[in-house]
Amino acid sequence: MTGLDANGRETNGDDGRRPGRRSRAVKAAGLLLAGTLALAVAAAGWVYWHLNDNIKSVDIDNALGDDRPPRAMTTPSPSASPLPTGALNILVLGSDSRSGEENQELGGGSSTGARSDTAMVVHLDAGRTAATVVSIPRDTLVTRPSCPLPSGGSTEVAYNSMFNSAYAVGGPVCAVKTVESITGIRMDHYIEIDFSGFAKLVDALGGVTVTTDEDIDDEDSHLTLAAGTHHLDGTRALALARTRHGIGDGSDLGRIGLQQRLVKALLDQISATSLLTDPARLYRVADAVTAGLTTDTGLDSLSELTGLGQSLRGLSSDAVRTVMMPVVPAPSDSDRVVAREPEAGELWESLR
Repeated sequence: MTGLDANGRETNGDDGRRPGRRSRAVKAAGLLLAGTLALAVAAAGWVYWHLNDNIKSVDIDNALGDDRPPRAMTTPSPSASPLPTGALNILVLGSDSRSGEENQELGGGSSTGARSDTAMVVHLDAGRTAATVVSIPRDTLVTRPSCPLPSGGSTEVAYNSMFNSAYAVGGPVCAVKTVESITGIRMDHYIEIDFSGFAKLVDALGGVTVTTDEDIDDEDSHLTLAAGTHHLDGTRALALARTRHGIGDGSDLGRIGLQQRLVKALLDQISATSLLTDPARLYRVADAVTAGLTTDTGLDSLSELTGLGQSLRGLSSDAVRTVMMPVVPAPSDSDRVVAREPEAGELWESLR
């Protein structure tokens, strides 16, 4: 409705604004909204690209070819379930890391070499509501098979060789082939995390709570803890994972027990953390995980890792069994161990 104001000028409506001013305001609001949405989409795209770009991968299937244990037979997922539910075997390695200032500050190896500081075969049962985690002592003497090298050629078969030498001489490909030769089980996937990545993951989750049965005082890992329950940040959790001289007989076997406790503590912390309702923390966790991660090419994207994680939503720490491959002192060297048979063979058979 039009009218005249006190000065005799024509007005438009009750608010006295001139014709067209409201439409210009609407257009401006629309442009602002469109710009905000464009920035949000761009930011989301950058986050996805950044996390995806973090992940390093190795084409293990192509490198090893068909000379491997057969894949496990799987039952197709029910039509109502879009996520995979079949049994799965994953080799998880903790590397003492080759390079980077952060890894070296945390006690990693030199920039010219690396070892698998931790090795676990993770077997997910069909349905993925239960799992068995088998630790392989790094001091185990094994027959290391001939492994292809990234530069061409292959390594020689090595007898009575330290298990962790496989990674040192042939990287992830040789580590997988050696584990498959020991277990007779095909590794469906490979996941490796370095020192820095592990510490950042623990910090992003807000730390982990672990109970120790005895006092720990290890000069090598720089960890001192009284027996009892402790909430550890990333640096101290990593030190606990590396501790061996401050507990038991100082061998790798005592350290494995601590590492298995850490695995369950991480599962508990992930379950207790509301990642889906805290986008900032979710990003920090995802960034920490992917930045220190090397996988096989079947897990080298954010969507594939997310799918694996979502398929494990029904898995609680109470349903995770942690064991160590049965071993005995090696006859040739009391500081080394060998698989104890028939117990070791029976364990691997139960997971096929």
